[in-house]
Amino acid sequence: MSEQIATVVKNAGSHYLLSALPEWNVFPAVLRGRIRLKASEITNPIAVGDQVRYEWADDKSGAESAIITEILPRRNYLIRRSTNLSRQAHIIAANIDMAYIVVSLYFPEVKLPLVDRILVTCELYGIPATIVLTKTDLYKADAAEEVAYFRSIYEKAGYPVVETSVQTGEGVDRLREACGGKVNLFSGESGVGKSSLIKALDPSLDPKIGQISAAHLQGKHTTSLYEMYPLASGGFVIDSPGIRGFGLIDVEKEEIARYFPEMLNLSQDCRFTPCTHTHEPGCAVKEAVSSGAISAERYNSYLGMLEEDKKFR
Repeated sequence: MSEQIATVVKNAGSHYLLSALPEWNVFPAVLRGRIRLKASEITNPIAVGDQVRYEWADDKSGAESAIITEILPRRNYLIRRSTNLSRQAHIIAANIDMAYIVVSLYFPEVKLPLVDRILVTCELYGIPATIVLTKTDLYKADAAEEVAYFRSIYEKAGYPVVETSVQTGEGVDRLREACGGKVNLFSGESGVGKSSLIKALDPSLDPKIGQISAAHLQGKHTTSLYEMYPLASGGFVIDSPGIRGFGLIDVEKEEIARYFPEMLNLSQDCRFTPCTHTHEPGCAVKEAVSSGAISAERYNSYLGMLEEDKKFR
């Protein structure tokens, strides 16, 4: 039988589930070994969202099985350095229409540098991004100023912020409508409520839902596999394991500022070109930080990325 094309909807290590999107009719497949060897610096040479060519072949029992023969070029992908100081990289998902970075202001407390590293990588690979603030029923009444300040950090940078609560339903309908007809990645720390939110978008789905560790107020990893789900309302969501670290890859130190939209817009007004926005006089970015036009938190994240970059040289 001639080769056909499908999308990877689940990555289980050495085995995969495919479906010819937008149809949802999943079937198992394995990866041909020679493809696996080509991407030795990538821990997963194939990712959920990848389009692949496959062919049918008889296995040892005589039954037909799908063999992935080629990974088609990616429109975009979200990638991170696998571990601290590692040279290997891990692809979180590919061919994404929208990345939702899911955070909770508290329980667990949001880590802005982690959010900013994900956003920089989204900018690098051309992935539109939205911030989703979860569990607002737990703290919004008592922390209205903190919520407003968090929103201002990212809205000033040009990113939409959607406030949600699976308990009250706040923001769920808006999010469900936005996901329609798209491949949507939900990514963030463990315990922020990604799986609960996905289930709220479509109650028929059953992504694993975990509890927060009371001792450390950190989420325990419950989603161990990358998996795509179809939404009854239309579109698809990719649930990903909780992220505790996100190392940048494929971006030079001198380029990092380009992937902060608010810095990129002002960099042309700097006295010197290029400008690192750290020590140069007449730097429009530093002036914007002083005036509050650019948040100090985002600027500090940028400085942290410059410092982190030295570790990998």
